[in-house]
Amino acid sequence: MRSLLAEFMDNTELKNRILFTLMMFFVFRLGVHIPVPGVDTSVLESLFSSGNLFGFLDLFSGGALSKFSIFAMSITPYINSSIIMQLMTAVIPKLEEWRKDGQEGNKKIQKVTRYFTIFLAVVQAFGMTYALRINHALVDNSWLYFFFVILILTAGTCLLMWVGEQITEHGIGNGISLIIFCGIVARFPEAITTVVDYIKVGTISPFQLVLFTIIALGMTIMVIEINEGQRRVSIQYAKRVIGRKMYGGHSTFLPLKVNQAGVIPIIFASSIIMLPVTLAQFVQVGWVQSIGNFFAWGSWPNTICYGVLIFIFTYFYTAITLNIKELADNMKKYGGFIPGIRPGEPTMKYIDKVMSRITLTGALFLAFVAILPNFIGNMTGIQGVYFGGTSILIVVGVALDTMRQAQSLMVTRNYQGFIK
Repeated sequence: MRSLLAEFMDNTELKNRILFTLMMFFVFRLGVHIPVPGVDTSVLESLFSSGNLFGFLDLFSGGALSKFSIFAMSITPYINSSIIMQLMTAVIPKLEEWRKDGQEGNKKIQKVTRYFTIFLAVVQAFGMTYALRINHALVDNSWLYFFFVILILTAGTCLLMWVGEQITEHGIGNGISLIIFCGIVARFPEAITTVVDYIKVGTISPFQLVLFTIIALGMTIMVIEINEGQRRVSIQYAKRVIGRKMYGGHSTFLPLKVNQAGVIPIIFASSIIMLPVTLAQFVQVGWVQSIGNFFAWGSWPNTICYGVLIFIFTYFYTAITLNIKELADNMKKYGGFIPGIRPGEPTMKYIDKVMSRITLTGALFLAFVAILPNFIGNMTGIQGVYFGGTSILIVVGVALDTMRQAQSLMVTRNYQGFIK
């Protein structure tokens, strides 16, 4: 431990990156507490007290949505834009060509993603501001102020997008993921305070608190195991003679992750399942209200549809992001083969079969962690505190990826010192 701390203190680059990341966190948390002027927060409080729907959305913004700050939309438009661009890359040949161009192609895709983020931010800001306007939450109902609020919310999302990219380039870890990580972790002290107040007033018993703690620890262990779980497919490379040198002849493995899709299927499913419930909050029409009540957050229809959508999207997103045909062709190109399996199409079918089996576990796992909050409140009696496997999945995944990058920076520095 002491040697590890000494290596960290000697690594100037790593320290500077961590300090820069913390500084960007400060900018993010500062913006969360800067409210949009002229908004009646009492209307927002009534909406948030209606259930866990807006609590789920507020979780990813770090409390910015409930305060309706300049970062109320958080980084959600950028996430949606990135996901859509990933899906479009699989169906639009031009985007696929850019992806294969390497760094230059990725810059073009990133540029289009930014512009599409602005478009989605304007659309989302329009919907949020219009909802506030028809609920008389805006002090000034003029159209000039209406578009002024849209401009503030869109500018806040663009600023967060810039902060995330700066963290990725000059900080440590993936900037966009770290912003979500920071927002979730920032809600922990508030959640702990709420639980302590429940204990003081006798709303929950010590046994229920212990049960809640056991569930939290169990979920954390489960998320770590599934998130790090992988099926290692053995690969053998044949010996090749190129010039006077011999290449290949070694064994390795192909790591196939159990949770290849990450948290993306949950975001997909929640966006669809929340649509009728969100419309019912703002549109006072009979049939819309009926659909909204039928799919109310936490109801059995909502829970079942939510789980089924996550299951479907897990397979769909895994198929989009993992190009098995390209993987099998590259193995054949470089003389690699799976022992007992012929190269080419048989290898592709074998990998697809293995991936389908392990994705089943990943899909069931994601569906379970997503619907868990609907049962924790009933089991423990702790209401008003959003807790579930989704937040743990994000926090654990981002923490592990950031630690890996920190370790790689330390290893790189040690190698440079050895060469010198």
